[in-house]
Amino acid sequence: MNLDDTIVAIATPPGRGGIGVVRLAGPEARAIAQPMLRLKHDLEPGRAVFGELVEPGNDHQPGAATRIDEIVVIYFAKPHSYTTDDIVEISAHGSPVVLRHIVELALARGARLAEPGEFTMRAFLNGRIDLTQAEAVRDLIESQTLYQAKVAAQQLEGALSRRLQPIKTKLVELIARLEAGIDFAEDDVSVLPADQILQQITAVRAPLQELAASFAYGKIVHEGLTLAIVGRPNVGKSSLFNRLVERDRAIVTATPGTTRDLVSETVAIGGIPVKLVDTAGIRRALDEAESIGIRKSMEAFADADLVLVVLDSSQAITGEDQELVDQVAQRPAIVVENKSDVKSSQFSAVSSQLPRVQTSAITGEGIPGLRDEILRHVGGHSGAQSETGFLTNLRHQGLVRDSLTALEAVTAAVPNRVPHEMLLLDLYNALRPLDEITGATTNEDILNLIFSTFCVGK
Repeated sequence: MNLDDTIVAIATPPGRGGIGVVRLAGPEARAIAQPMLRLKHDLEPGRAVFGELVEPGNDHQPGAATRIDEIVVIYFAKPHSYTTDDIVEISAHGSPVVLRHIVELALARGARLAEPGEFTMRAFLNGRIDLTQAEAVRDLIESQTLYQAKVAAQQLEGALSRRLQPIKTKLVELIARLEAGIDFAEDDVSVLPADQILQQITAVRAPLQELAASFAYGKIVHEGLTLAIVGRPNVGKSSLFNRLVERDRAIVTATPGTTRDLVSETVAIGGIPVKLVDTAGIRRALDEAESIGIRKSMEAFADADLVLVVLDSSQAITGEDQELVDQVAQRPAIVVENKSDVKSSQFSAVSSQLPRVQTSAITGEGIPGLRDEILRHVGGHSGAQSETGFLTNLRHQGLVRDSLTALEAVTAAVPNRVPHEMLLLDLYNALRPLDEITGATTNEDILNLIFSTFCVGK
């Protein structure tokens, strides 16, 4: 992949639309675009110019350009662009034929077709964005809810990098102190005592552990949550499902065992994508079809991140209800006492420490409280929503864990009076994974810190 090439690609999704955009990036972007454009004004950086897309004339008729479409062109001069290259973006009507033709004209004049993700890769390689921001571009494009988009936008602005930077700075300062104590002992640079080394390691570990803990919530924000609704037949599972989906998605009848197959729908609860799964009523099956449905229910119940166990509060609790609640007692679950609008005096709460919510799928009573309880389970009301720069990416989580493992090794080694040269190996092992998230710390960075912090070689 040659960064000196001028590349071109359609920047809008495939298909027909009101507007389609073709992007050129590279040193020849303006020169390649100019012959295919007839503009009202000259191209100026950051200014939208109205004009026409034309078919350039041939050798026999050099001035006979044929009009193809009306367009708007924006020119971004280097380095003030997404990739830091010269960029020309041509907005035409969203006909696939027209957009492809613009690309073909650019290719004929020396441009190269961009590889997948190459514009963002150039932005990263040219120092315009770091790795976390590059990954946030993909997350923003793939967002299913507004909250996911906001989180991705925060990452794109560098929220995670900003949170990691003070941690890395403290770690690099510790490395620099130890390196200076070893390499410049003759210049009266003192060797750092063990207690101070441990204090500085703690100052690095504590915020890093908090960051690692944020992944439990961040993973759910990024990937969503699967929620299975289970219970005996006719307790109102499908009605509750429809209430949460806010439309009649599942069939509801008074006949027990109506739901034979899994019915799923994804909704946003508190900005988090939640895949709701309505299951067949769990009981002794009356026929083969119901038996298959119940088996699928148990599979969905096992795979779910969170389980809603629905009880019918218009009746007395049965042994099957208690057995089902006992099955989910050791995993994330909520007991939903449904049909609260016709609650029976014979109904009594099941024996369980699980949180309970009273609802009526018919009237909607308790549904907001149920949504709040679901959010509480995933950390949506624990302050995590107001926090920026949390981990949403499995790769980042693994790297943070690797860094913590190396720091734990240093912490264990210091009391045993391990030489500082050996401690540095683990400290560099702690720094390296963080560099893989935000970008590398070079030897030059550490040397600059040594010479700027200590009076070396007076």
